[in-house]
This record gives sequence, C-alpha cells and structure tokens, in this order.
Amino acid sequence: MRSSLNEIGLRLIKLSNLILMTIPFVVVWHFFYAVRTASPFYFWGNWAVIAVFFVLYFYFGRTYDAFLISHSRISEILISQSLAAFMADGASFVLIAFLSKRVPNPLPILVAFAVQLSFSVLWTFAATKIYFHWYPAKKTIIVYDSRQGMNEIITEYKMERKFNVIKSLSAKECLDDINVLDESEVVFLSGVHSHDRNIILKYCIYNDKRVYMIPGIGDVIMSGAQQVHLFHLPMLRAGRYKPAPEYVITKRIFDIVTSLLGLIILSPVFLVIAIAIKASDKGPVIYRQERLTKNGKRFRIHKFRSMIVDAEKDGIARLSTGVNDERITPVGRFLRKFRLDELPQLVDILAGNLSVVGPRPERPEIAEKYMERMPEFRLRLQCKAGLTGYAQVYGKYNASPYDKLQMDLMYIANPSFAEDIRICLATIRVLFMPESTEGITEGTTTAMDQLDPANDAD
Repeated sequence: MRSSLNEIGLRLIKLSNLILMTIPFVVVWHFFYAVRTASPFYFWGNWAVIAVFFVLYFYFGRTYDAFLISHSRISEILISQSLAAFMADGASFVLIAFLSKRVPNPLPILVAFAVQLSFSVLWTFAATKIYFHWYPAKKTIIVYDSRQGMNEIITEYKMERKFNVIKSLSAKECLDDINVLDESEVVFLSGVHSHDRNIILKYCIYNDKRVYMIPGIGDVIMSGAQQVHLFHLPMLRAGRYKPAPEYVITKRIFDIVTSLLGLIILSPVFLVIAIAIKASDKGPVIYRQERLTKNGKRFRIHKFRSMIVDAEKDGIARLSTGVNDERITPVGRFLRKFRLDELPQLVDILAGNLSVVGPRPERPEIAEKYMERMPEFRLRLQCKAGLTGYAQVYGKYNASPYDKLQMDLMYIANPSFAEDIRICLATIRVLFMPESTEGITEGTTTAMDQLDPANDAD
C-alpha cells in the first residue's frame, strides 16, 4: 500500500513540474500576447493555446528525460528541463506570431523562460530530496562474468543513493549458492552468459527482485523480432534490417529537406568557420576521409578540419583522446566542443551517402580491426550511416566499440521515423553534456587498444 501511495505521489510531483513551467507562459500569454492577436481569443481559445504549450513541454521533457528523477544527476535534470522549456517557449512563440500575423515582442517570453529556469531549480532540488526520502537506496548485488566494473560505474554516475551495493560476486559463485540473492532488493547482471543469466533471472523474478541486465548482441537483435504463430507454437522471427518502404521514403525526404535547409540557414556560420580555420594555420578548411556506410559501401566524408595538417602522417589510424589531444588546433577544440566540425556532412546527406540519423560511419581500417576481434561489428552496416545516432545520444564518445555496437543495433532493430525525430531533438541535449565529447583514455589511441577483450564472450 505504501509503495502504491509513493508511486501516486511521484506522479503528482512530476505533474507539479508541468504546472509550474506552464504558469509563467500563462501569465505572459494572458497579460501580453492574447490581447495582441489578430482576432480576439475567448475562454476556450485561450485554454487551447495554453494546452498547446503544456503538451509541447511534456513532449520535449519526455524526449530530454527531464522528469527522470531516479536515474539522472541534478545537473542533467536542470539541463533537460531548460532545453524542454526553451523548445516549448520557442514553438509557442512561433504559434503566437502566426496568431498575431506579425513578429511579437520576444521580451515577455524571455522573461517567462527566466522564471521557468528558477522554478526548475527549486523543483529539481525539492523533488530529488522527496524522491530519495521515499525511495532510499536499495540493497544491491552485482553478478558479473565477462564484464566487470559495475561498482565503478554506479559511483561514477553518483547512483549510490539509489543502489547500495552490498555484494559483488561472479556468476559461478552466485550459482553455487543462489540463495545469496535473498539479501538483495536489486540485482545487476553484468556480462553474464545466457544460460547462467536465465537461471538467475528466473530466480529473481520469482522472488520479486528487480533485475538490471546489460544485454548481449543476440539480445539486442531479438528485441526487434516479430511475434508469430507457426505450427501452433509461439515463435519469434528475426532477420536482416528491412524497414517498410514508406519509412525509407519518408526518411529520405526528411534527409533532403533537413540538409537543404541546414545548408541555407547555416551558410553564414560556414563562412565564419572557414575564415577562422584558414586564419589559424593557413591549412585546408575541409578535411576528407574515407568512411563506411550501408553494406560496407565506401564514401568520402566531409568535415571542417579540427586537427593539424598531416595529423596521421605515420599512417596509423588513431582515435582522438579528446581535449588533451595535441593534434587538435585551438579553433578545432572549439568546433569539436559544439560539434560544428560535423556541419559539412550536410552535403554528404544531400548526396545520399549519409542519413540524418543512423550509426556513425567508421573508417575502413578501424572497422577492419574491430571485426577481427568482434565479427558482429559488421552488423551495424545493415543501414545507412548517419550524422547523429542512438549511440551518440545515449552513449559517450569514449564508450567501447562493443557498447556503441549494442546501441546502434538497438536502433537498427526497431526502425521508426518517430524515433528518428526523437534522436534529432535529443542530439541538442548532447551538446550540453561534457562527457559526450570526452576522448578515449590516453595511451589507448589505436582501434585495437580501444577494444574491450572482456566483451568477446557474448
């Protein structure tokens, strides 16, 4: 009963955020914008405009995980809510402009945004305190096999308040005495092979233990399987990436429209960046490099040059170590921080070599090294590569190739235009997350160094 009441209370807390963020918009709409529309709005018309803002903020909030108190850091929640409010305010301002048949004064909506930021800070701290009072850290046991280090990940993401790790043991130790799991409320399965994992999973479900699993490649592929009935038996049908024709057509139209608009709108930015690069060291502005896209097709990708000329003159393919990489120029450091070096790829999208959303294209020589140790890496070549993707939004630059592959396969397993739009919007949030542009650990600069041998045992 207490758990159910807490769940209802949590939903009311999240609803309070929606109401709080809507109040400033209601005020500026009622006292400033409503009286300046081309045609007067009455009771239901005013509520309709307010409802549009409410729905927009809810949608962008869900997209940016703005209400995920349990798993997000306070800084992440604040960034997510700020972005959601900014996007909702911006879209509402465009709507107001249409209703007014002119560009209205933006100052009131900016004031509303400032008030929303204040409300967000107050709400986040209060909601976080209430949440962890209602839901204290759960006793957690980590069961590992081929993949270790879950303890460090929990600490890195400051999740000790949610997961109190009381024990960490190997899958063999766990299976020798599975009753040891009775001490826990939550169990993490990290790199546990399917046979052992299934035994532990069934035990946990039967005994009401919440389970978090890091999936293997096979699990990710099966997530996109279709449920069918054959021979009077329930079956799952899996196959190669084959999206519906309407999705393929819609996606290509979206790619063309987005890249054309981007090239037109951002042309002044292109010019400024080109001048800055040229002025810094007189070298070429555009950097071209061979990459792989659908079915292993090779193409030359275009980027603004962010490294010194001849950064790989020794012929060895190296991954960037981030801000500490001495090959990155001062201008390049700024471009990489805000992903501006990727902008010329709009040309590659228009040409059909890239899509807006898809797995990031890998260099042939690096992909070859990955596939020597991880043959499954070629599975990410089932669809066209993209400017942004699932791994870029939900992972980090320095995530292992295995982890990136899993995230890319999650995208491939469930093709959806709605998911493409969500990834595009979520990409904006990534720009404000420092870890999204971290380089790989110094000393692990080559493709082979970046591979995690523990992941070979999927």
